[in-house]
Amino acid sequence: MTLHHRSCIRLVNAVFYARHGVHEEERRLGGRYEVDAEVVFDSTEAAATDDLSKTIDYSKAYAIIGEVMTAGEPAALIETLAARAATRLIEELELPESVTVKVRKRSVPLGGLCDYAEAEHRIEKR
Repeated sequence: MTLHHRSCIRLVNAVFYARHGVHEEERRLGGRYEVDAEVVFDSTEAAATDDLSKTIDYSKAYAIIGEVMTAGEPAALIETLAARAATRLIEELELPESVTVKVRKRSVPLGGLCDYAEAEHRIEKR
């Protein structure tokens, strides 16, 4: 029997203050954004050796997301931010089979009550 091992590292509710949004005032004042990231990979070798270099370094993943959220070009859409972060993670980390990034914005100017707006972007290697 052939076994395929699947593992994932998740960063949950990473919070960044950034200047994105459709409206000029959103970009001028900035706001709080929350990000979840899931990186799927095979951790068999890391588990067997207890070696950080054989797994996903989540501090590196966090730094990549932070750069996208705070140092990158401002974006109008949270969809754009999720896609940028997912693309950078799958390109810059060595082991991912797939990456899913969710970006949430809590202060959404909708004219009514809403906990948050969220965009999700998933990339898979094939």
